[in-house]
Amino acid sequence: MYRFLLTPRWWVINAFAVLAIPFCLFMGTWQLGRFETRVDSHREQQNHADEARTAPAVPLKDLLPVTTETSGRKARVTGHYDAGRQLLVPDRELDGRNGFYVLTPLRTDDGKALPVVRGWLPGDAGAKADTTGIPAPPTGRVTVDGALQSSESPTSKGVGVSGGLPAGQVGVISAASLVNLVPYGVHDAWITATDAPRPLTVVPPAAPPNSGLDLKAFQNLGYTGEWFIFVGFVLFMWFRLFRREVEAFRDAELGITPDPGPGTDGPDAAPQKRSPAGAA
Repeated sequence: MYRFLLTPRWWVINAFAVLAIPFCLFMGTWQLGRFETRVDSHREQQNHADEARTAPAVPLKDLLPVTTETSGRKARVTGHYDAGRQLLVPDRELDGRNGFYVLTPLRTDDGKALPVVRGWLPGDAGAKADTTGIPAPPTGRVTVDGALQSSESPTSKGVGVSGGLPAGQVGVISAASLVNLVPYGVHDAWITATDAPRPLTVVPPAAPPNSGLDLKAFQNLGYTGEWFIFVGFVLFMWFRLFRREVEAFRDAELGITPDPGPGTDGPDAAPQKRSPAGAA
């Protein structure tokens, strides 16, 4: 009865099923592993953030370059604020309100500048009424503590407008976007100051890129379900084809032939009844 499994057609069907099922299981397991990794990184990031709030500040040079482990750590840097090149970062939300960051380059002893977000203000960065209350940065040599952050990109979470901004504004906080606005080198990092003068509000540090329970994490979980569904679909289709072949074999043993369907011409087809000539 099952001799049909050795036909070339079923060799192809069986080979496809044998290869497709392990492949789908592997891809589903891999996507599940990616989701679990992101869950673990989210948990580690929360623990890391809690530790960073109470940990003492570390010199900036000891934390560069920024990694997922150093992101959010409290860095300490000494230098002079370049008040003449202070910039505003528009379209930044905080506690559900739209506003802007106040970013001031801090010239360090190595000659480079570190972008320092001194705080956040509600309102429009292009409106004079909303920007008149920005406090001036301290003069002279200062030491600033802040949460270390990696450079942003136009696709980073929280970034609003990334281009086409007027003078005095920048959309993305990164060395690549600032190097054309200042006449000196810029560190590939920035900090958000832990203390902000009134009326500025301290900007909380953000999680490092590709970590935490973001949209990509839940995409991995969705892909996991899809790959396991594919496994069930392959098994269902194989069993359906197998059952149809078995039923056809049993019908043939009982002398039951499949109905050729209407309009089929053959020796066993019933003759069609014709109307007499001239009938209305």
